[in-house]
Amino acid sequence: MGLAAARRLLDEGASVVITGRDQARLDAAAKELDAGDRVLPVRADAASLPDLDALMETVRERHGRLDVVFANAGIAVFGPAAETTEADFDNAVDVNFKGVFFTVQKALPLLAPDAAIVINASWTMHRGLPIGSVYSATKAAVQSLTRTLAAELGPRGVRVNSVSPGYIDTPMYRGAVPADEADAIRAQVASGRIGTPEEVAGAVAFLASADAAYVNGQDLIVDGGLVAAVAGPSRLTTATA
Repeated sequence: MGLAAARRLLDEGASVVITGRDQARLDAAAKELDAGDRVLPVRADAASLPDLDALMETVRERHGRLDVVFANAGIAVFGPAAETTEADFDNAVDVNFKGVFFTVQKALPLLAPDAAIVINASWTMHRGLPIGSVYSATKAAVQSLTRTLAAELGPRGVRVNSVSPGYIDTPMYRGAVPADEADAIRAQVASGRIGTPEEVAGAVAFLASADAAYVNGQDLIVDGGLVAAVAGPSRLTTATA
């Protein structure tokens, strides 16, 4: 989703800084985006404050400001609550919540007066997922953060919103969903299919744009109807006595 969002923003004329923990993946992403010096890959661990400080200093030196921040760092930690270890808990919170919080905090001095922040949340904060207790809690935390930051940064002219993707065809999704469960997962979605990273990127680009100038503190669910609609047969049977 981060790569798709970077590509969409590049298509809209932006210069983009991409970041992550794996330098090889970053370099591959920059090569795939193929936008020359309009793409700057910077290795940084979102859970490491020194890394975030160095990232923002690099952004300041290269661009001087940020107009859009897409806080997209996240890892999948799924399993029954009874089997969740402290290490699982700490790892999920460090990346999914701490990483997002401090990415935004460290970016604050660089934000332009009309900047937009978009935080990646999840459909799982809207609907219970049996094996998602810790993951869902971290996503609920960042959506709460969205609302409080919207209130705090609004006087500066900075908007803060979130997107909540449903089932999206990403490497994380494919790694978490066994092949024999794919059809059952798809059947839960009112639209009858799994979403694409590009569809999430479109939502991110909208929230980052002037078209969303009066949208603030909101969560945009991009899930094909997974949360709001019940998928299934359309035939209704009426019985009269």
